[in-house]
Amino acid sequence: MAQHRFDVAAWGIGWSCLQDAGWEEEGQSHRESVFALSNGHIGWRGTLDEGDPSAAAGSYLNGVFEEHPMPYAEDGYGYPEHGQTVVHVPDGKVIRLIVDDEPFDIRTGTLAAHEQRLDFRTGILHRTATWTSPAGRTVTVESQRLVSFTRRPIAAVVYEVTAVDEDTEVTLLSEVVADEPLPEVHSEPRVMDALRHPFEPVSHRVSGGRATLAQRTTRSRITVAVATDHRVSTSTARPAPEPVTESTPDLARTTVRTRLTAGESIRLFKVVGHEWAADVDDVGLQDRAEVAVVNAIDAGWQALADEQREYLDEFWGCADVVIEGDERLQQSARFALFQVLQAAARAEVRSIPGKGLTGVGYEGHTFWDAETFVLPVLTYTVPHAARDALAWRHSTLGHARDRAEQLHLEGATFPWRTIDGRECSGYWPAGTVAFHINADIAAAIVRYVKATGDERFEREKGAEILIETARLWCSLGRWDDDGAFHIDGITGPDEYSALVDDNVFTNLSAQRNLRAAAAAARRHGDQASALDVTADEIALWTATADAITIPFDEKRGIPQQSAGFTEKERWDFEGTRDDQYPLHSHFPYFDLYRKQVLKQADLVLALQSMPEAFTPEQTARAFAYYEQLTVRDSSLSASVQAAVAARVGHLDLAMDYLVEAGTVDLDDLQDDVDEGLHVAALAGVWNALVGGFGGMRDDGETLRFAPRVAPPMTAFSFGMRVRGHTLRVEVEQDAVTYRLTDGPALGIRHFDEDVTLTAGEAARLSTAPLPDPGPRPTQPRGRAPRRAHDAT
Repeated sequence: MAQHRFDVAAWGIGWSCLQDAGWEEEGQSHRESVFALSNGHIGWRGTLDEGDPSAAAGSYLNGVFEEHPMPYAEDGYGYPEHGQTVVHVPDGKVIRLIVDDEPFDIRTGTLAAHEQRLDFRTGILHRTATWTSPAGRTVTVESQRLVSFTRRPIAAVVYEVTAVDEDTEVTLLSEVVADEPLPEVHSEPRVMDALRHPFEPVSHRVSGGRATLAQRTTRSRITVAVATDHRVSTSTARPAPEPVTESTPDLARTTVRTRLTAGESIRLFKVVGHEWAADVDDVGLQDRAEVAVVNAIDAGWQALADEQREYLDEFWGCADVVIEGDERLQQSARFALFQVLQAAARAEVRSIPGKGLTGVGYEGHTFWDAETFVLPVLTYTVPHAARDALAWRHSTLGHARDRAEQLHLEGATFPWRTIDGRECSGYWPAGTVAFHINADIAAAIVRYVKATGDERFEREKGAEILIETARLWCSLGRWDDDGAFHIDGITGPDEYSALVDDNVFTNLSAQRNLRAAAAAARRHGDQASALDVTADEIALWTATADAITIPFDEKRGIPQQSAGFTEKERWDFEGTRDDQYPLHSHFPYFDLYRKQVLKQADLVLALQSMPEAFTPEQTARAFAYYEQLTVRDSSLSASVQAAVAARVGHLDLAMDYLVEAGTVDLDDLQDDVDEGLHVAALAGVWNALVGGFGGMRDDGETLRFAPRVAPPMTAFSFGMRVRGHTLRVEVEQDAVTYRLTDGPALGIRHFDEDVTLTAGEAARLSTAPLPDPGPRPTQPRGRAPRRAHDAT
């Protein structure tokens, strides 16, 4: 049985110190990421209320970054001139405690008990501690913290101190702290020099017990306003002490002093409002932050907590995944869904960073995996968040057009990694030429419109992206003498393969993009005309899509990942030591690029996302072949392999991969969770459960399901929103029950049977027999997933 870092519970996750063992510093940064709270606009890491000790203070606003120079050994045409890195905004969650004349510091005195617990149903992080100071004064500290889903700028804390056994002088120092240090996010000194003190003070003001700081980044010129206010109460009838508030350019502090008798408590309710903009004056921003704080303070903590619970009740009412037979798998599935929701719920025309707002990993950039992994989950569970994420891409279309022009291409090319829509990747083989990002965005638009019926979005925003990306593919590829269309010299999803010809995932994605653009242009003729689309251009898109080359290895009977890939020399897996993984940390990329070795699923991702392009026999053979080459040095791989393994019938292998995907952050399998969670990998848990074990496919006119159960699961269920319907699918060993809770009748496909579902009526159907999938595929030496029973 594995020793888990966190307590196992179906509806939450917790961690506690052993009795009288004292503070456990090891793993602190990991816990700060796991206990992070966010709503897509604000991100607060799960640091201790007192601010110390902490691995990274971590208060973030989505879209707030600082520019820095991009260091190159040699300049080259088209290289991005500036990088972008997320920075710590003024941190309003800090509440320091002084007991008599000694600071409450869990590293000193005696820590009798300490626990942190995140509740997925309420969205509240709970913390309790019992501590005796070096002078012998014992207090208990209890806090609750939330980042509001219903009030976008608001985060709040309740902090309560109780004197345990004798009268105690207590001082609370509630602060907003600016200029918090950023971890070393880059090895280049010139970059870190630009990031160490990214803000300059703009103004600060105090009004009664309320304080506000406004600061501006020195290069990107983004202004941030953080406001705070408080309410103080005690457990007795005597009047609460009056807070005293003061501010400086980098610090706002509210001080509360009182003397507690044994058993008496003091309670501090703190609200923090966050606003930012690049085009609003600092006074206007401060006013907006303060109004949000006043409204939240007047509402009170209980109202904020009730609103949070109501929001999550509605979310879980549709989106919950219920797993019977394994409580830890249940926990990991809900943890994953909760974190995906936190990353996007109130982003509102902002990006979804690769680490969400849980840390500075990837410098706060968003990637292609937002559209490929995260948006399928949001589309079917929180569709408004998917729409907002796609609207953000549309808002950056000007940058994408400029980038295409710079690269001498037509249409638009979206960035490989970015914060504000401009390319931030300085490594062009993995960045500039990974053009599949454009088709990934197009696919997300098609999925969203089909799933929601939101034709207005397609007309006003989606069609323009589809058209401009279709133009990109036509200018990027070439026609050969036989009338075939090729896309040469590009990089697909796998980061150990670069500058290849005819990557299958990219080519199939481009094909789908071109056909979707043609269909959208026909549906929305006015928009197409405004973009100068002609009938000849639409015909070109259709002809190009039909002519796109899909390399196939006739000898092995499988699609090639790219042209000639299966003829390359295989990597020497037997000669590679366990301590030489991840490979990119021990071998040069040029060696990886010319061998058959995969960091992550690439061709297998094509099998998952475009299954209509392959026969079942091709899918099974290709999956087995590419399993032998995939080392999973990327957190994105396991969920894809889980989904495809389930579809081809290798349910035990699929379960191993599913459990790995579910524990990649909880068990820190990539040894990098201290920099934040892997939001796309967490989204992959839902994709593997619903698309793999649920057999859900949305590539046809109707949704298709082919569900299977595998140990340790004895049954599972999941919910989806489809065109205004709420659909729940309940899977048992030999039967599946479909429940349409509202909306008009809905047609689906159950295995090979067409079924019409009616609201309020359960449809219970038998599962089809599972064909024999053959021998379990093998992986490179030492790179097989750990068995599910060893991880749960």
